[in-house]
Amino acid sequence: MNTNLPYHRYHLALLNSLYDTLRAQAVLMAQVPEESSILFLERFEELIAQLEAGDQEALYAGQEILCQVISRYPQVAHMIPRDLLWYFGGDCLHYMPDEEIAQYQLLDEHQAEAEARGEEFNWEQARQLLMSKPVG
Repeated sequence: MNTNLPYHRYHLALLNSLYDTLRAQAVLMAQVPEESSILFLERFEELIAQLEAGDQEALYAGQEILCQVISRYPQVAHMIPRDLLWYFGGDCLHYMPDEEIAQYQLLDEHQAEAEARGEEFNWEQARQLLMSKPVG
């Protein structure tokens, strides 16, 4: 995994933001034993460190952690950026409708085409343009 690519830096920034949001949520501490929440946040922090270090195996841990946010803390699940569900893939895709998956697949195709031409691809900008278009 090349952590210098804008694509990975963008998703890492989203993950850091989600971590900060979850850490600040008093809801986490109210719903489960404090020790469990602390351990969960420690695992989340480890995930970020692994991704920053370029550890490819961290993608599997990311799937698990995002799915746990959704199942353990459904009241904050809406705070997970959709881009992170796509980035980690796997079980995270179960939380995305088919239409949304198709849009992200199209983005991946555009990215691959741009890279094949040797052009930079701004994932965030392309996603905003695509997602703002009406479906149909």
